[in-house]
Amino acid sequence: MSDCLFCKIISGDIPSDKVYEDELCYAFKDIAPMAPVHILVIPKLHLTSVAEVNADNCSVVGHIFSVIPKIAKEQGIEEYRVVSNCGETAGQSVFHLHFHVLGGKTLGQFN
Repeated sequence: MSDCLFCKIISGDIPSDKVYEDELCYAFKDIAPMAPVHILVIPKLHLTSVAEVNADNCSVVGHIFSVIPKIAKEQGIEEYRVVSNCGETAGQSVFHLHFHVLGGKTLGQFN
């Protein structure tokens, strides 16, 4: 998608602090971290949000979840939170599926 911020990061048109890349996904440090470690992991396939995950593309999400523990370990965290916001009212601001990996401190509880 030509106007998608994350697609532009994947293509190299917008710089990022990359921490991981393979044929299916790309991971980079969040520019406004909410924790000492805050990594975004995104599929190279453009999906707007979790709402677009289906039987035809769910293997990409499965792959991302197999990579997240490796990224966390490389970032020096053993305990972490994985979050994906789905829709504007849920806090999604970039409409390309992404997973926040947060750690490096005690994280607050949701009420």
